[in-house]
Amino acid sequence: MVFEIDFNSNEAFYIQLCNQIILGIATDAFSEGDPLPSVRALAEQIGINMHTVNKAYSLLRQEGFVRVDRRRGAVISLDADKLQAVKEMRRELSVSLARGICHGISREEAHQMVDEIYNLFLSKNDSLEQE
Repeated sequence: MVFEIDFNSNEAFYIQLCNQIILGIATDAFSEGDPLPSVRALAEQIGINMHTVNKAYSLLRQEGFVRVDRRRGAVISLDADKLQAVKEMRRELSVSLARGICHGISREEAHQMVDEIYNLFLSKNDSLEQE
């Protein structure tokens, strides 16, 4: 899979990279056990800082998409339930985004909406964990 960063996008580079890897998993471009390029190699390939790639890999590890193997580096690690959830969410978001585009909602407005909703869920989860 070829990774590409949109340097003109308002979306952070590490988020772009995470999304491409998750989409690769959802579209079967990646399978369980497939190795990802080393942090250094991928940073050089797509022209970004190694720390940015490392941040993306760390986030993917936290979310259960990647595990780190000392000998093989970052490796795709799939949880079947999570993979199904990603496919369903992608399908649902595709319809929602298409409707928004039909109504003139911009990419920036859609991103802002997703961030607001996501942060709302995070704050609710944090509140529940503190109780």
